[in-house]
Amino acid sequence: MTTLKASLLLAIYQWAVDNQLTPYLVAAANFPGVEVPTSAVEQDQVVLNVHPRAVRDFYLDDHSVQFATRFSGVSHAVSIPLPAVVAIYAQENGEGMSFPPPESGPPDSPQDRPTPGRPSLKVVK
Repeated sequence: MTTLKASLLLAIYQWAVDNQLTPYLVAAANFPGVEVPTSAVEQDQVVLNVHPRAVRDFYLDDHSVQFATRFSGVSHAVSIPLPAVVAIYAQENGEGMSFPPPESGPPDSPQDRPTPGRPSLKVVK
């Protein structure tokens, strides 16, 4: 079964492209496995234009987002593990979706365990 996050990312990406909008991806740059030029990182995040005109070989699966793009005229391979993705949105109108920031502790740490309580939603504008 595919992950919900991968399906949502792909749906919003396709919606933006189909509507002549520019999809942008936001990722936690300090997450293990994120491969982006350090010059693209600001405040531990990276914001990337992932429109087909801006990238080559775009690939998204249940584990990562990968593509090639240019930074300051130099081609770079970009790889972002899916847990590092914190948002996808259309540049022109800001519509999209955000995701909880990735957990930074070890996989078995108490912060990774679900806590009881009411679920919460966040409005993204």
